[in-house]
Amino acid sequence: MQENTRPGLLRMLLRGSIRRCPLCGGKGAFFSGWFKRDERCHTCGLLWERKLEGFELGSMTVNVILTFGTMLIAMGIGVALSYPDIAVLPIFVLIVAIAVVMPFVIFPMTYSIWLAVDLFMRAPEPDELADAAAAIANGAATRRS
Repeated sequence: MQENTRPGLLRMLLRGSIRRCPLCGGKGAFFSGWFKRDERCHTCGLLWERKLEGFELGSMTVNVILTFGTMLIAMGIGVALSYPDIAVLPIFVLIVAIAVVMPFVIFPMTYSIWLAVDLFMRAPEPDELADAAAAIANGAATRRS
């Protein structure tokens, strides 16, 4: 994939939100299981970490923002629906359930969403694309069983 054919931010975010490679749209992208990630996209060979220290911090931040945002929205809806006698215990139980379950549910998507943001901010360099193409040619990015 050439640099000038890089998709726009919205397309890359949508691809990332359904566990596809933000750059090529390849199905399954970097995942060989829900919690198991491979280092390269299975379709285009792009390295997901992009040679940057602390890259996982971005995906963790996306996870925290989405989880806290969902908790805030659920809390607001719960208060609005039960006003004026606010149902504190049911809202609290719902918020705790979201806080415990949601990070695991959105785990793989946060990696590909963060990669989409990073690809938008820092376009893939020609050497990254050449490395990805070489990995595909050598079979290094194929899906592991």
